[in-house]
Amino acid sequence: MTRPDFSATYQKISDLVALNPDDLLFRICELLKQEVYHYDWVGFYILDTEKNELVLGPYVGKPTQHTHIAVGKGICGQVAESGQTMVVQDVTQVDNYISCGLDVQSEIVVPVMKNGKFVAELDIDSHSPAPFAAADSEFLSKICNLLVDRF
Repeated sequence: MTRPDFSATYQKISDLVALNPDDLLFRICELLKQEVYHYDWVGFYILDTEKNELVLGPYVGKPTQHTHIAVGKGICGQVAESGQTMVVQDVTQVDNYISCGLDVQSEIVVPVMKNGKFVAELDIDSHSPAPFAAADSEFLSKICNLLVDRF
């Protein structure tokens, strides 16, 4: 299995950021799912500061019942709390995991930080066992940094 061409995908996303503000997050989700074989569900959660919870934003993949997640709960909530990327190669090994489906084997969640504060996150589920490498974290962090001014 060959690794995806993150630099080419990043360039496509950079072009979207410059050209298309209206449905930017959804288009990024679509592009990531199409371009990276092990990204099976791709979505954004946005922080509702008044309720201290994450609210599901644009996504592609199977529908999820997890439209609101408390900060601190599950992998997404832990990333909201810590402001740090979290890579879970085997979701069955996480006590606080919120299951989004039986097919999900691994997950990566990358925060969007604005002025040092958590504002949103990019959540990716994979049906592949342990597919995430350091290159995924770096690539997705660069994308999240592109989006800071959108929140």
